[in-house]
Amino acid sequence: MEVSVGKLLSINSYHYRRGGSDAVYLDHARLFTGNGWENRFFSMKHPRNLPTEDDRHFIELVDSEYASGAAAKLNVALRTIYNPDSVTKVRRILGEYRPDVAHIHCAYHHITPSILPVLTDHGVPIVITAHDLKILCPAYKMMNAGGICERCKTGSVWNVASHRCVKDSLGASLIVGAEAALYRRMDSYRKHVALVVSPSKFYRDKFLEWGWPEDRIAHVPNFSAPVDARFIQDYSAPITYFGRLAPEKGLSTLVRAAAAASVPVEIIGSGPSLPEISALIASLNAPVVLRGRLDGDALWDAVGRARAIVLPSEWYENGPMSVLEAFYLERPVLGADIGGIPEMIADADGGWLFESGNVTALAQALRTVDDTGTAQLAERGRSGSAYARVVHSSERYFDSVARLYAGLKPA
Repeated sequence: MEVSVGKLLSINSYHYRRGGSDAVYLDHARLFTGNGWENRFFSMKHPRNLPTEDDRHFIELVDSEYASGAAAKLNVALRTIYNPDSVTKVRRILGEYRPDVAHIHCAYHHITPSILPVLTDHGVPIVITAHDLKILCPAYKMMNAGGICERCKTGSVWNVASHRCVKDSLGASLIVGAEAALYRRMDSYRKHVALVVSPSKFYRDKFLEWGWPEDRIAHVPNFSAPVDARFIQDYSAPITYFGRLAPEKGLSTLVRAAAAASVPVEIIGSGPSLPEISALIASLNAPVVLRGRLDGDALWDAVGRARAIVLPSEWYENGPMSVLEAFYLERPVLGADIGGIPEMIADADGGWLFESGNVTALAQALRTVDDTGTAQLAERGRSGSAYARVVHSSERYFDSVARLYAGLKPA
C-alpha cells in the first residue's frame, strides 16, 4: 500500500507535556510533520500550554479548580459531559482546514465526544489512540477503591456511580455515569470512530473482549525518542521507581515489600499519594527514600544509575513510557504482571515479573534483583535497549500509523 503525505488534525485536551498521553500527542504530530505532513492542533486553553498559532481555535478552559462559585462549578460539570464550545470551535477550524484524518488522543472530559459527529459530517475519518480504557469503561482506569472492576462490561454503566468508581466520590461518579450513558445511547464511538490504535496487545485484546469490532482496532506500540546515552552509568543506586505517586501505582505495596525484604528502594516523583506513602515509610521504618520530583537531566542521571527500575502497578497499565525510558538507559525492569507491562518485559527479555498487589511476591522479587550480579543486570538492560530501539522506534511507528491512515475511507 502506498503511503503518501497528507493533512492531520491532532486533538488532545492538553497542549503541554502533562503526562504520557500528552507527550505522545505532541511527539506524534512532530513525527508526522517531520515526514512531510501538514498538521493543525485542536486542544484546550491552559496557562501551561506550549505556544502554537492554532490556540485561537482552542476551547476555553474546563477545570473546576479555576471555577469559583456553585454556578460556575455546575457549568464546568455540564461541559465535561457535552461541550458546545468544542462543537463551535471544531466547526471553525474545519471551515479553514480540511484534514485527511483527525487523530484524537485524550479528549473525553474537556473537548468531549461532542465533536465526533461534526468531524463525520465534514467527511473526516477519526482515529483514536487508546491511551486508557475510557471508550469501554466510564472510569478510564477500569478500577475503583476495591481494585480492578469490569462490571460495566455486561451490566449498566451506572455501576460507576453505585460503586463510586471515580475518586471514590458519588458526585464525580454520577457525572461520569451520565456522560457514559449519553454517549452509549448515541453509540457515538462505534458510529463515528473509524479505527482505534492500541499501544499494547493487552488493550487490543481487552477491546475485543468487550465487543469492539476486530477490523477497527490495530496494535501499534508507542514510540519514544531514545534518552541520551551519556546517562547510561553503573548500577550503584538502589532499585528505583519514577513516575506519578497515585493509588493505582502500587506504591504502598512497594513500601511494604521493601520493608519486608530489607532492600533499599528510591521513589522519584510527586502526586496525591505522597502524604500516605511518607507516613507508611515512617511507620514501617522502611528502607525507602523519597527523592521528590526530578525532571530532565536530573531525572535521567538518577534513572541511569539505578540497579533496576520497579513498576508495581495495580491497574491495567497500557504500554508504560517509563519502561521504554528505563530500557533506553539499559536498566532492567521489575514489573507487575498486569496490563501491558508483561508483554514489554517478556518480549524484551529485559527484566522480571511479579504478581501485582502481592507484597510477598514483590519482596521476593526485590531480593532477587538485589542479589543479581552487575553483569547479568547489564545483560538484561542491553536486551531491553535493543528491543526498544527496534520495536518502539519512531520509524516503525510512523510507517505503521501512516499505512493505517492510508487505508481509511472518508467518513
